[in-house]
Amino acid sequence: MRNAFERVLNAALLKGFVAGLSYRLGGLGKVRVTRQEVELGPERRLAQPLRIGFASDFHAGPTTHPAIFDDLLAAIRAEAPDVMLLGGDYVCFDAENVAVLADFIAGARAPLGTYAVIGNHDTWNGRGIIEDALRAGGAEVLVNRNVALPAPFGDVSVCGIDDPWTGAPSAAATFAGAGAVRIYLTHSPDGLYRLERQRFDVAFAGHTHGGQIALPDGAPLFHPSGPCSRDFCYGRYDVSGNGPLIVSRGVGCSGIPLRLNADPELLICTLR
Repeated sequence: MRNAFERVLNAALLKGFVAGLSYRLGGLGKVRVTRQEVELGPERRLAQPLRIGFASDFHAGPTTHPAIFDDLLAAIRAEAPDVMLLGGDYVCFDAENVAVLADFIAGARAPLGTYAVIGNHDTWNGRGIIEDALRAGGAEVLVNRNVALPAPFGDVSVCGIDDPWTGAPSAAATFAGAGAVRIYLTHSPDGLYRLERQRFDVAFAGHTHGGQIALPDGAPLFHPSGPCSRDFCYGRYDVSGNGPLIVSRGVGCSGIPLRLNADPELLICTLR
């Protein structure tokens, strides 16, 4: 049923013509940079601050005009984060649409690496093609595993879990052997539901789009499904026994090419 609905929607969107018109009229919003800071305890002090970039939910395809990815890349280059994290949902409708992101993925590479997880739309539409495209662009795909950052951040591990519902998530594998400072990368806030008592210092998630269509105060008109996604739709949330969870509005559009009071977002988080 989902595939049939997507074929109908794909035809209705005229292969991206509607998204292009929406972009020119401002309907896809304007890329905004949001800043956060996370203070680590003295027992996990870093040699110097670590600047993390996070972007998610690109939805390359007929719902998102490709120019928005150029705008995002310009913002990333201006901010020059030390490490770049990608939060999944790279396509809509067809895995082959990931080709639209080839220049972005290659251009967004950060000095300490680019790390990516997989989202539900990727799993639905052919994750193998998408994972290959991410690797070809220089991103390291994390599926229930972690990697240590290069010096001087060797104690910092990026821990990436598979999509909480459409993948095969394993928190035990994701955090096995991780360093003292742990960055938890999950497509959805429901990664908290799959945490299995593991510890992290900061977590990043997308999936919710901040509602994609919201009231002027940012309150979403439509809440996403999922036990944690409903409660943690956008912003920063304290998590008992862990560091904060930071949920991004993402970049592209799902369903219809329209964002209202939920602009595309590049998150820059400084870990101190």
